[in-house]
Amino acid sequence: RGRLMLARALIRPANLLVLDEPTNDLDLETLDLLQEMLADYDGTVLLVSHDRDFIDRVVTSVIHFEGDGRWVEYAGGYTDMVTQRKHATADAKPDQKARPATKTTVETAAPKRATKLSFKNKHALAKLPETIAKLEGEVAALQKTLADPGLYGRDRKAFEQASARFQKAGEELAAAEDEWLRLEALREELEGT
Repeated sequence: RGRLMLARALIRPANLLVLDEPTNDLDLETLDLLQEMLADYDGTVLLVSHDRDFIDRVVTSVIHFEGDGRWVEYAGGYTDMVTQRKHATADAKPDQKARPATKTTVETAAPKRATKLSFKNKHALAKLPETIAKLEGEVAALQKTLADPGLYGRDRKAFEQASARFQKAGEELAAAEDEWLRLEALREELEGT
């Protein structure tokens, strides 16, 4: 499912792509393909990953949390960032160098996290497969209709209506599949807690 969602995100035209741990559960072939696709990507990619080797091979800059609410951008990959941080620390004044990193916790009344799907989401998750199947059938029927080479010559209006509905049905199908994937991921996340 993760590979499917990644593939769908990469084939859609966009100038911004946000990826959170895209290397999780990928085999080596898929990982190599992902690296190639990201290298050829024309837009901006924001990537969150723990895979240092992947970061080194893919990114052009790293944004690193330095503590005390400071985020610093470093040119290059992870290894470049480590090197630049070492040089920055060595060049720092002694009183700046000795400052220890601290962790702080904030105790607040966090909102209670849901442990199960809402009724509305459960209902949508149950109904979406039926909707998807219906839309797939409609798309297939419209494809068959539009495949008739003489349709345009016989009935231009019917051809235009079928073309318009084919496009709209395709968009509705993609939206329904995206919603099903989102709800299924949410269900798995909640059941895992």
